Amino acid sequence: MNTAQLHQKYLLCSGVSTDTRKIRKNCMFFALKGDNFNGNLFAEEALAKGASYVVVDDKTYATDKLRCILVKDVLKTLQQLAIFHRNYLGIPILAITGSNGKTTTKELINSVLSRRFKTVATLGNLNNHIGVPLTLLSMDEETEFGIVEMGANHPLEIDFLCTIANPDYGYITNFGKAHLEGFGSLDGVIKAKTELYRHLQGRHKMIFLNMDDEVQRKHHQYSHTFSFGVSRLADVKVKYETGKPYAQVNYNHTDFNSQLTGDYNSTNIAAALCIGLYFKVDFDQIHDAIAGYHPKNNRSQILESGTNKIIMDAYNANPTSMIAALENFRNLKTKHQKIVILGDMFELGSAAATEHQVIVNFIENSNFSETYLLGENFRSTTTSNDFIFKFKNIESLKDHLKESDFQNCYFLIKGSRGMALERVLESLQTQAS
Repeated sequence: MNTAQLHQKYLLCSGVSTDTRKIRKNCMFFALKGDNFNGNLFAEEALAKGASYVVVDDKTYATDKLRCILVKDVLKTLQQLAIFHRNYLGIPILAITGSNGKTTTKELINSVLSRRFKTVATLGNLNNHIGVPLTLLSMDEETEFGIVEMGANHPLEIDFLCTIANPDYGYITNFGKAHLEGFGSLDGVIKAKTELYRHLQGRHKMIFLNMDDEVQRKHHQYSHTFSFGVSRLADVKVKYETGKPYAQVNYNHTDFNSQLTGDYNSTNIAAALCIGLYFKVDFDQIHDAIAGYHPKNNRSQILESGTNKIIMDAYNANPTSMIAALENFRNLKTKHQKIVILGDMFELGSAAATEHQVIVNFIENSNFSETYLLGENFRSTTTSNDFIFKFKNIESLKDHLKESDFQNCYFLIKGSRGMALERVLESLQTQAS
């Protein structure tokens, strides 16, 4: 069966599934394999739960000749189907990548563009070699605009994802010290992330630029750009309002308010504004879309617990985003005591010890009342500050928080996803009630 024939069957299905725990009736199940799982084993279960077809690459599990589709490689077949479907729809696709803020920026842009178009955007952070195909296959004939988030931790991954999504537009949020284990250095990060821009330039497609970013500014000579920033060269000239609880941007004598904490989110708002203007979304609709976006999934959220406030930004962390969050917290104007809770940053390779020590050094020169550090990397750092405390595990940290009497405190909680620092919330909320 070729890809065109498979696509015809797919169009008769309710969608695609790769997990039998989330089977939708009449879907097409792809039996993906990994280091610790083999989807072929669940082919019969998928059919029993209502899948119309299952795609397998082990003939042992192709038990139903009418509903089992045997291929050489399930993953490659999924990717090829996504490419075919993307070309079949022929809709405009905007790709977003960067070291920090990808998902928040994607959600803001989706909130804005959905005021004019029927949009489909990447769910959560399904932004890899599996997530991108699944995003494309979630689009249908009614979709007018697609927004695809792209993540990577090694060179040439963005380039590969571009061959699948074939974007018409692209935006890179920033370049930071993320996934240094795979990229090797900040220069490696820049080279890898700009694979998106090189792909677009090769096809004479549009690039959105932050003109205040020195790396992005180098692409301004390319003929197909639309930009934003405080720079006089920007197409959309903005002003950033700083030191406020929520990120805010001013454009055309109008304040664009948000429910996102942190000055570092201002560029994410400006990007959504810029892209909305380019696609001629109504000015007031852009304003309302940005103001109406509610952050979730532990990203730039402000929570309240009794007399305390909590900046919950624990979805992920790297040295660049960690310093940005700490700087913002340090500059925040408040009468509350400031308390920092940090977890280790992952995937830093040989730079891990140095980068964690840099964070501790920054804290030592800040005005925080107390700092709580969790993780082996932070435990290995050195400090002479009596108000920096290290914890060997999450339980000991939670116990300490429960026993403390926090009143009129402002907390910043940040760490890599694997640290799952949202687990401390219950302790803070319990003792504050």
